[in-house]
Amino acid sequence: MRDFHLPGRSAVLAMNAMAATSHPLASLTAIETLKAGGTAADAAISAAMVLNIAEPQMCGLGGDCFVLVKPAGSEEVQALNGSGRAPAGLSADALRAAGHARMPIHGIETVTLPCAVDAMLSLHQAHGRLPLVQILAPGIRAAEDGVPVAPRTAYDWAEDICALTGDARRFFTLNGAAPAPGQVFRAPGQAEVLRRIARQGRAGFYDGEVAQDLVSSLRALGGSHSADDLAATRATWGQPVAGSYGDVELLEHPPNGQGATAILLLNILKHFDLKSLAPFGPARAHLEAEAAKLAYDARNRFIADPAPRLAHMLSDATAERLAALIDPARAMPDPAPMTEAIHRDTVYLTVVDRDRMAVSLIYSVYWGFGSGLASARFGINFQNRGAGFSLIPGHPNEAGPAKRPMHTIIPGMLRRAGRVVLPFGVMGGAYQPTGHARLVSNLVDFDLNLQAAIDAPRSFAGPDGFEVERGYSTETRATLARMGHAVTVPGTPLGGAQAILIGEDGVLTGGSDPRKDGCALGY
Repeated sequence: MRDFHLPGRSAVLAMNAMAATSHPLASLTAIETLKAGGTAADAAISAAMVLNIAEPQMCGLGGDCFVLVKPAGSEEVQALNGSGRAPAGLSADALRAAGHARMPIHGIETVTLPCAVDAMLSLHQAHGRLPLVQILAPGIRAAEDGVPVAPRTAYDWAEDICALTGDARRFFTLNGAAPAPGQVFRAPGQAEVLRRIARQGRAGFYDGEVAQDLVSSLRALGGSHSADDLAATRATWGQPVAGSYGDVELLEHPPNGQGATAILLLNILKHFDLKSLAPFGPARAHLEAEAAKLAYDARNRFIADPAPRLAHMLSDATAERLAALIDPARAMPDPAPMTEAIHRDTVYLTVVDRDRMAVSLIYSVYWGFGSGLASARFGINFQNRGAGFSLIPGHPNEAGPAKRPMHTIIPGMLRRAGRVVLPFGVMGGAYQPTGHARLVSNLVDFDLNLQAAIDAPRSFAGPDGFEVERGYSTETRATLARMGHAVTVPGTPLGGAQAILIGEDGVLTGGSDPRKDGCALGY
């Protein structure tokens, strides 16, 4: 139990249904959709469309999403891959000939086709109950009437506004500046797009005037994107990958997502007695950092579309060999450079309904405002997910035509004794596998309650050094530095999490990260 003398938040408890998102208006939208008779899938889609406007630097109709779904009456989890492909005209050779040693971060070269809309329509078709017109109505109102910009969103907006160019500056600034907290952001063009999707379904986005706006804008910006590329954009259903840790099974979205990295990281940590360590002391943080270096190196080698060596990556023998490389008292250098720079621009939400359908959904344009480009008529922000490709010749993740890049966004679920007990996610770009592993360890190794497990301080061994949040003590940071870590305090907190615990007694417990603007709500 937390110390009620100190600032903090309690977990949210309810019996019927629960939603946890990174913005209060999105959480409220999900609850209202559930109360109107919608499923968890309906509520998740409705909340995501509000987040388009509440956090436009993080997500949007021009982006991608991944989803894990536990249907009502079943414990079998389905994975929905809503990641778009590169245009048929993308050429790694041409990019290298133009002088690129690695994929650019922003610009037209990085724009992959937007697949989130098709994924959410597929989710609705498979698991929805309410009509699209009703589900999309809150997003339309938010886009038309506007949403007051929340404090964390305003902070991120100011950090990310430098990426915006051309028409994107017209649509995503207020008189050329980032909005201050409380200023209202509107997107009437997106409201019109949602109206068309509500009336026409997929054709309202991937055909007709919206498709023309998308393709003509991309071509005018120098892209090879075609109407055929857009028409071919389809989400696909599959099965999650899984790994055990203690008494739980971690379910992750399969590649091209990086979820397998979290499983490998926990497989490595199994070889150490974390339970005997102080939960927020230097020894545990050090072991997590070392395991992450090795797991991310494997990710950079093996995660691609497709990922033919996934079984090797997740084998017990691989984890045992990697664990043997860790010195409990001394930091190792990074085994290999990370393939992409750090970004933290993603929204995650989870919903559980009264029939116990559970949805774990993550939605992103990749970096803040994606490519920094937008369509000229409707103001659809284009993602820069192609920045996740490699330009190393022959690499499994080498950029190529109609190929899906390695994706950082990963929804998660935990299953115990065959029963799904926790849909969850930890935002934060490359940090996400570390965030998943740490949350699982907080719950399993240290028996923290859900909100405390989310609140707990975080650290991340990445290309910017060993980022250690201020929640760790000065003494812990000093000890880590003596162990050889290049310790820094990140200017922005590491990630943000949402989760819902499904109790055997029928009680739902929702947790939401104070690092973001959001909350959990239930009824």
